[in-house]
Amino acid sequence: MTLLVTGGTKGIGLAIAAYLARPGERIVLNYHSDEAAAATAKARIEQIGAKATLVRADVGTIDGCARIADEITKVQDGILHIVHSAALIYPTTLLGADLETFTRAIHTNGLSLLYLVQKALPLLSRGSSIVFVSSNGARSVVSTTYGALGTGKALAEGIIRYLVPELAPRGIRINAVAPGLVHTTSVATMVGSADAAARLVERAARSNPSGRETRDSDYASLVSYLLSPEAEFVQGQVIAATGGAA
Repeated sequence: MTLLVTGGTKGIGLAIAAYLARPGERIVLNYHSDEAAAATAKARIEQIGAKATLVRADVGTIDGCARIADEITKVQDGILHIVHSAALIYPTTLLGADLETFTRAIHTNGLSLLYLVQKALPLLSRGSSIVFVSSNGARSVVSTTYGALGTGKALAEGIIRYLVPELAPRGIRINAVAPGLVHTTSVATMVGSADAAARLVERAARSNPSGRETRDSDYASLVSYLLSPEAEFVQGQVIAATGGAA
């Protein structure tokens, strides 16, 4: 098996990659620019015993997704699965947004799913599974400054539904997972600081019907299931792992 995880060197993407890594299997970690984080992530995956490959590319561009696909062809071993976790965090109201920056966010947070699937299609085969990491903010207004991420992910969820009738006859699955709130650098960027993110996660844990904050295994185990043969009849779904929140 070969697994591509976009945005796989930090946060939710890295947590999923580490959870799914198995000795001897190939994990391709895509990242945008943070070389230090990429090196640390690669070492973490290799410590598990998996074979890690780093690919620096901007998934928000067609050329960037083509580069990722080209690099996979050099290392692919067995069936290819994709977990698309990359995101561009741009906290802004819609009316106050810089439209050029907002457009880049929409490309990264939404359209990139189509770019990636098109470019990787020759590498996908019957049994391949694609999982997009979405958010409850794609369907509910979680904050007035979440629009660049929420609307982008809503676009990706729409793309998923329309891709099903094209991918399913090929035996390729596509679904999405919406994790609960996780304390990541992306959340810190969204709310302004790591301290503010910690307070937000703590409040979310207190108000969660399940009485705790989100753990990495909550959503990573769900991704693992969606990649497995047991989930071959699950298509076009957005599955929330939020403990009952939202």
